[in-house]
Order: sequence, then structure tokens, then C-alpha cells
Amino acid sequence: MQLSERSKYAINTIDEENKAAEMLERKGRKIIKLNRGDPPKYFPTPKYIIKAYKAALDKGITGYTAADGAMELKEAISKRYKRAYNLGLSKDDIIVTQGISEALMFLNSALINESDSAILFKPYYAMYSPWLKINGGTPIYETYDEDNNWNINTEKLNASLKEAKRRGKTKRIKYMIITNPNNPTGTVLDKSVLKDLVEIANEYKIPLISDEIYDEIVYNRARFTSISEIAKGIPYIVLNGASKIYDSTGFRIGFMLIPEEDKASQMLKEKMYNYSTMRLSVNSPAQYAIAEAMNNVAEHKRAIRQMVTAIGERANHATKLLNENRYLKTVEPNGAFYILPRVDFKSLRIKNDKEFTDLLLEKEGIQVTRGSGFGADSHFRIVALPPKEILDYAINRINAFFKLYSK
Repeated sequence: MQLSERSKYAINTIDEENKAAEMLERKGRKIIKLNRGDPPKYFPTPKYIIKAYKAALDKGITGYTAADGAMELKEAISKRYKRAYNLGLSKDDIIVTQGISEALMFLNSALINESDSAILFKPYYAMYSPWLKINGGTPIYETYDEDNNWNINTEKLNASLKEAKRRGKTKRIKYMIITNPNNPTGTVLDKSVLKDLVEIANEYKIPLISDEIYDEIVYNRARFTSISEIAKGIPYIVLNGASKIYDSTGFRIGFMLIPEEDKASQMLKEKMYNYSTMRLSVNSPAQYAIAEAMNNVAEHKRAIRQMVTAIGERANHATKLLNENRYLKTVEPNGAFYILPRVDFKSLRIKNDKEFTDLLLEKEGIQVTRGSGFGADSHFRIVALPPKEILDYAINRINAFFKLYSK
């Protein structure tokens, strides 16, 4: 058997760290895991959602739903977006997927040909690049600006695209994707930046994809703006789901919204429906449970308020501890639950982020994620979901570790 050439891209470099941690655990080591954004491990999925899942099972909802999503869930999504962002959606504007990962698979398969490209902003969610490359695409890397709270320098982006257009390169750029709030930086993009991005997308006729899976996990008085509140008249796609704000990662409920009615958007909606029929259906009882989660506004507000308050306190506390370390520079997050410190490797007897994460796991039993997996060399990512006492212990050990390896 010979594997396909494209299969070489089907790898998640971050998973190497998980395998190393599992090997140590099998040897009896206790590992503190600050590496995975999995809220239910620390904030149990709300009881009203679990009750709705059980009720769906009791009603015998265990067969296939409509391929592109159960009507009950589509209606709930439509109502949520009308409440939150005053966005009107028809049922055809919504495609339910098995998490955002499947949405990325569908979109890249539908949009990307060999020699096409897409704009990714570093640091990026680790799944963006593999799905693009598997389909023959090439990433064009722009950057979030660490010195400006990880916002996007839209003047620099515009200059890059102006030069690309001069060389006839923009026609093969099939989309531009942002994550807001951001994984792995925890940044909530400024509304002014989003407006600039929409103008740039319009000018260069590049469809805009906005991954908004953390849209209600915002703190420190930050304000989240959905791209759907700004983007008009151009093809744009919103990615979202239940994993984070409805605290149900294992349910695998995601969705994409394609709100516009232009010819390109209509063609994409039809193709997304075709892809959904090829995988038959998303988890049936989970769809009904999340429909209930979205419709039960009062219960959701209580649950999300408690979770976001705790996450904000933990993220701020962890950032304060990290910034006491002279070998680190840490931008305070204000959304999601990630922190991405920069390491001053020139002052350490450690050459890069991979060596650091490997040594930290081996010597201290603390698992963090290396930044290069997100396109952010010289950084590492911490997940600020565990209780303060765990974060205290882990970060104090990290700080002591750096002192031990200082030059």
C-alpha cells in the first residue's frame, strides 16, 4: 500500500506532545496539563443541556437528521444570531457540521485548487494550515501584531496585497481567515480593525472567513464584534459551534453561516449542502440538546456568566504570574482562555520552544503547547482553565525552571 502525497499534511504537530505525556503517565508520572482547551474538564457541561440530551434519547432521536442539520437546531441558530447580532438567516444560510474542523475540511475542499492560496494570520489555529495544504493550497502568512495587543496591522496587510495585485497574484487567493476571539493569543480584535479587514476584502475581492467559536468568552471589559455586523455585499463565512460557549466539546456540534445572496455565496451554499450529504448526518441527540441550549436563554446566561467570570480571573492571575518572569513577555488576553508568552531564548540554555516544552514535561511534569505549532516560534501556549491553585503551582515551577536554565 502506498499513501497519497497529500496525506503527508495530515499531521498535527501538537499531538506529539500528547503522546509524550501519555508515555510518562503510563510510567506513573502525574502530569499537569495546561495544553488543551477543553472546558468540560473544569466546568461541567450545564445540567439543562445534559437533561436535553437525555430527553432526545428518550424520545428515540437516534437516527439520521437532515444532512445539513436538524431544522430545530437551524431555527435555534437563526434566533440566536438575530438576538445577538441582528443577523437574519434563512435555513439555507446555515450548514451544521461536526465541529469547526469539518467545516474547514468542507470549505478547503470546495474552494482550493492546486496552486491556489489563502491568507492565514500568525499565530493561527493549528488546523487551518493542514486542511489548506491537503487540498493543494499554499498559505500566505500575515501576522497579528504582538506589540499592538495581537491586533492586525491592516496598513501592512493592504500594502502586501497591493504588491501582490501588482504582480497578478491576488486572483489565486481564495480566502482570508481570522480567529476572533483568538486561539492561541486570547485577543479580541478591535472593531476598527474588523472594518478595515472588510474594506480590504472588498477591494481585493477576497472572501473573508471569521472563526468565532469563542464569541461569548470575553472579559476585561473587551467588546466582541461579529464580522456579520460589519461585512455586507461580499462573500463571507462565519464559523461557530457549541464546543466552547455551550461547554460541550465532545458533542461535536459546529456550524457555518453563509449569509449573503450573491452568486458566489449561493454556489458555496449549494456545494456545502452537497458535502454534508456525503457524511449523512451530524450527531442527532446532540443537535437537539444544543438547540435547547440556544433556546433556553436564561439558563445559558447563568452558565456562561459563571464560566466567563472564572476564566477571566484565572487568565488574569496566570498572566500576572508569568509577567513576573524576566525571561517572558506576556500580552494579557481578553477573550477565549489562552495565554501565549514569548520566551527570551537568547538568555537561556534552551535553543527553541520545542526543546523547552519537551524539557518542561520531562523534568517538571507540566504540559504546555509549543508556539511553533501555531506559527509562533519562541512562544508557548498555556490554557487558563484549571483552578488558580493548579495555575499557581505550574507557573511557579515554570518560573523556577527558567532560572535553572538561565545563562
